[in-house]
Amino acid sequence: MRLVTGFVTGLGTGLGGLALVAVVACGPVLAADTEFPFNTELTLDARPMQGSKRLPTLEIGPNGESRIGLWCKTMQAQFSVANDTVIFIPGPLQDPGCPAGRAAADEALIGALTAATGWKRQGDILTLSGAASLRFRVNTN
Repeated sequence: MRLVTGFVTGLGTGLGGLALVAVVACGPVLAADTEFPFNTELTLDARPMQGSKRLPTLEIGPNGESRIGLWCKTMQAQFSVANDTVIFIPGPLQDPGCPAGRAAADEALIGALTAATGWKRQGDILTLSGAASLRFRVNTN
């Protein structure tokens, strides 16, 4: 931080110095807003199912290992990412005895995740694209 302050002081106190501080301070944040969200928890951008407050979640670890909270069930999975391509590999599924409607929604979501072939991140939004698009929001709490 001292190096940046000294460098900005050398430029003067005009708007140019402020712009440099803004670029230096925001540069890493802007890059993180476009990278795949490893080490991040996300929530599906959807409305809860009737009679429930639960929304599907992704907890993605540093190497793509994931814990997925579906509409009712939970599962382990793996994300493999190269450039803008993504591969979702489902793992073991835990079924606590879900109602038929939520079980069907879980299977549809697993199918959509498995069919995803691409990804894009814009700020707090991760979009997985394939046969269907899925939007997840980074949890900020």
